[in-house]
Amino acid sequence: MEDLIHILKSKIHRAVVTQAELEYVGSITIDKNLLEAAGMHAFERVLVSNMRNGNRLETYIIEGEAGSGTICLNGPCAHLFHVGDEVVIMAFKITNQSSVGHYKPVVVLPEDMNKRWQLLS
Repeated sequence: MEDLIHILKSKIHRAVVTQAELEYVGSITIDKNLLEAAGMHAFERVLVSNMRNGNRLETYIIEGEAGSGTICLNGPCAHLFHVGDEVVIMAFKITNQSSVGHYKPVVVLPEDMNKRWQLLS
């Protein structure tokens, strides 16, 4: 039987944090348009890395308003990420080892405070 592995499904690379809400249960709120571009979904588990200070955390996605540019770290992670920080948001999937050679993740490069983006091909 072939081994299954976790690989990068998609990432939003260098999005700008627009909010950090400490008094919230937890998670990351992401503009719906960015989610769709990256193939990510509400309640999906993601790894978030802070380009400024190196902090990393695992949380789940809450869908934000389309076109808002929202990247909001909620709850305790608001201590680790601040407005203006650039972040990398990564989603993973499980696949067969043999399919890795033919696979390429979706990479979204946000611009204009997360309201526009380019897809890296």
